[in-house]
Amino acid sequence: MFRAIGHRAHHGKKGLMRDRLSCIACVLLFIALMLVSLRYITDFWLLAFFYSLQPHIGAAAIIGSLICLAIRRNTVAWALLAWSLFITGHAFWMKLEFLPPSGTVISEKATRFRLLSFNVLGDNYVNADRVVETIRMSGADVAFAMEAGPLEDRLDQLKDIYPYHIGCGVMVEFCDLLILSKYPIEQPRFISLSELRANRFAMAGIRIGGQLVNFSAIHVTKPYFDDYHTLELIRAGAYMRQRPGPKILAGDFNSDTIAPDMQRFLRQYRMQAAGFEPATWPIEAGPFGVPIDHIFMTGDIKAVGLHRLPDSEGSNHFGLIADLAIEPASN
Repeated sequence: MFRAIGHRAHHGKKGLMRDRLSCIACVLLFIALMLVSLRYITDFWLLAFFYSLQPHIGAAAIIGSLICLAIRRNTVAWALLAWSLFITGHAFWMKLEFLPPSGTVISEKATRFRLLSFNVLGDNYVNADRVVETIRMSGADVAFAMEAGPLEDRLDQLKDIYPYHIGCGVMVEFCDLLILSKYPIEQPRFISLSELRANRFAMAGIRIGGQLVNFSAIHVTKPYFDDYHTLELIRAGAYMRQRPGPKILAGDFNSDTIAPDMQRFLRQYRMQAAGFEPATWPIEAGPFGVPIDHIFMTGDIKAVGLHRLPDSEGSNHFGLIADLAIEPASN
């Protein structure tokens, strides 16, 4: 009899332990899902970084919910699983909104061109020669470089391919944001979008196929510094609006397109990504990272393809190359 009582007590302790583990896991999952779900209620800057991680948090929560169900099947665990599936599915659904339309037809008369956008990392001096070679071999007609300090002493190595540039001694002395072009640059301008960083927004008119295309390079402040990320996007959009015609905006946005302020910006200015966006940061995460570097364009620019540079060349970001096209201007 005493043995039977001891056996029941042992199983009772195991059951109690399973209940406690399940409760702790469910509470942690609830907190994580609530942090992400606040985006549907408010766009609070302190949580902005979590909004870009919605697919990652959602996928982790699905796994966590399944573990909870394995420990103890209960209504709460099932509800958390459903919540996790919604959060993850909606994150990927939001990404689809800003993809270029499928079945885009590009005529033979269209002019094709290539844009490179790369945050080379401000202290990446050891790999500066590799970065220069990557730019030279990219085949880009126009190249944007953020944190371009390591390239300042090597601009002469790029002059034969890119005879025109702004930044790094042209218009601004400090070498941070750099635009390189095979073609003449019209109406160049550097703008400070906030007091945190100077001259991290540049505009350049470059003629592609005879049409003036407005190229804008940007390096946006990280989203967890008060409301600066949102304010800088608003100001960038206001400056872009002053210039009519086809527009391209590329650079380091420090946010995924699913972040609420990014969505508002893209909708307001009717811009779309150049293709399905690969993860660009952190490089250690490879394809499971976050796409925080982007190449956006208005509808009069057609997307041909978008891909990530195969090597980060010592940077903490992967660069992007977009192949684009513009149709002849209609008379």
